Amino acid sequence: MSHFAALSKLLGPESALISDLDITTSYSRDQAPFAFSAPPIAVLLARSATEISIALKYANENKIPVVTRGAGSGLSGGANASADSLVISLEKMNQIIEIDAANQIARVQAGVINLDLDTAASKLGLAYLPDPASRDWSSLGGNAATNAGGMCCVKYGVTSAHVRAMQVVLASGEIIELGKATKKSVTTYDLLHLFIGSEGTLGVITELTLNLEIRPAAPSTLVATFPNITKAASAAAALLQYRPSMLEIVDQTTLKAVEAWHPLGFEVAGAVLLMQLDENHSLAEAALKTCKEFGLIDGVYSDDPNDAADLIRVRKMAYPALERMGATLLDDVALPITEIAQFVEKVEELSKRSNLVIGIFGHAGDGNMHPTIVHDHGDTAAAERAQKAFSDIVEIAQSLGGSASGEHGIGSIKAGFVANEISATVIELQRAVKKVFDPNSILNPGKKIP
Repeated sequence: MSHFAALSKLLGPESALISDLDITTSYSRDQAPFAFSAPPIAVLLARSATEISIALKYANENKIPVVTRGAGSGLSGGANASADSLVISLEKMNQIIEIDAANQIARVQAGVINLDLDTAASKLGLAYLPDPASRDWSSLGGNAATNAGGMCCVKYGVTSAHVRAMQVVLASGEIIELGKATKKSVTTYDLLHLFIGSEGTLGVITELTLNLEIRPAAPSTLVATFPNITKAASAAAALLQYRPSMLEIVDQTTLKAVEAWHPLGFEVAGAVLLMQLDENHSLAEAALKTCKEFGLIDGVYSDDPNDAADLIRVRKMAYPALERMGATLLDDVALPITEIAQFVEKVEELSKRSNLVIGIFGHAGDGNMHPTIVHDHGDTAAAERAQKAFSDIVEIAQSLGGSASGEHGIGSIKAGFVANEISATVIELQRAVKKVFDPNSILNPGKKIP
């Protein structure tokens, strides 16, 4: 009996276990452009933790690799399948189980879309704050698995700061509960946060209890232009004193791409900073004065919520504007905010050496930068240079005390860089932890840990 037939029998006739090649191919990879993938043996569109438990128990007994998939919005090859694998998709597990306004928590299945939870919470005056760029379609389980970030993280932190508890199915098929719905709990080892950012290598997250906040007031928004990104980066570090809820930076290369697409008036700017304050709007004027200390060319702010979308439009258009220019590789590195300027200088030098367009934008408030490499479609030599530049950018960040990934994850495309920033002893400890939870190494093998 084939594995597909055996699994079908175990799961029952009501399960959605698929082997059609056209469908399995569509579930075989995430958004990482150069990560290896192959159509899996089958795709299970899971509807419950019980179904996942049955599938994992069988896979573990038969040593079948299992790849967990959320919405497929990842950018690291973390959800990419191999030809001998089973893909478990959580997209059908998309129910908001409960929103408890009094305790400011939500209990959700892992397939709930980030924005859908925030929209539901907003009706009660609450907010789910983590805001990855993919929040319109990325799932909360995937957000937890990669410890996703976003523009609000400068003030409110990444996903890990908002997860209180979770339900997980282990490789053995056992279903366990981690964490507590309470704000405080130190009874056990913090295994909850071990799973956050583990990228599907330790278990399958099926349910989450998430922290909600009183919905912040509409922000005051400031846009400031500078002669170069070095001055803008220095200004960004100084602006942290105002506790911004957003602090973003965009370089000249990206600004030119935006202007070529939709002119917004940034023709003479060397860089742009965008800041939002969702508490004390009166600090916007002081923030503008701070910008003047760093060579401000022009600056404007508004308390009108209707202006906010227009003022931050340049940041929203950064990646699609570069994407219009050719094939793109979007990198993700994190570094000390005091090193942003030096990082940018080194990447600009790399751009010249490699004869590639590299636009830089990102979260200036927490040092998470997204250099984006552009090359001509179909140009094989340029694509090879782009992949080399992608790696060089990671190494530049690491040389400045930074990390290979701030929010996209390691997946399959960055596993080779892990040893550059952690010791061999720590890597062995991670492998030991992996073996405890997944002794047969069926869960997302080849990902996260080198």
